[in-house]
Amino acid sequence: MPSGRAKPKDTDDYIASFSPEVQAILEKIRLTIKNAAPDAQETISYNMPTFWLNGALVYFAAFKKHIGFYPPARGDARLEKAISIYAGEKGNLQFPLDQPIPYGLIQRIVKLRVKQNSAKTRST
Repeated sequence: MPSGRAKPKDTDDYIASFSPEVQAILEKIRLTIKNAAPDAQETISYNMPTFWLNGALVYFAAFKKHIGFYPPARGDARLEKAISIYAGEKGNLQFPLDQPIPYGLIQRIVKLRVKQNSAKTRST
C-alpha cells in the first residue's frame, strides 16, 4: 500500500489505492483466488487483502516493484520447485511487476492451501 495512506477498510479500498496498472493485476489475483477457493472469505489482515477458509488461506500485497504473496506453498515438491524462482528473502513470494504474473501458479498455491487448511480442520 502506498505510504501515507489510511488503513484499508476492505479489499476494494486497498486495490483502489494503487495505479490503474497495479489495480488490474490485483483484481486478477483476487479473481484467481476466488475461482480457486470460492468458499473463502475476504478480509483485511496485516493491512493486506486476505482470504480465510478454515484459517488464513493466502495474503497478497502490492509493493513498488513486485506483488507479495503469502504464505509460500509447502508440501508439494513440484509446486515448490515451480515457485522457487519467486522466493523472497523471508520465504514469501515476490512476483515482479515488470514480468508476467504467474496466475496459474497462484491458482495452484491456493488450491493446495485449501486442501491443507481443510486437512488441519479435520484433524483437530
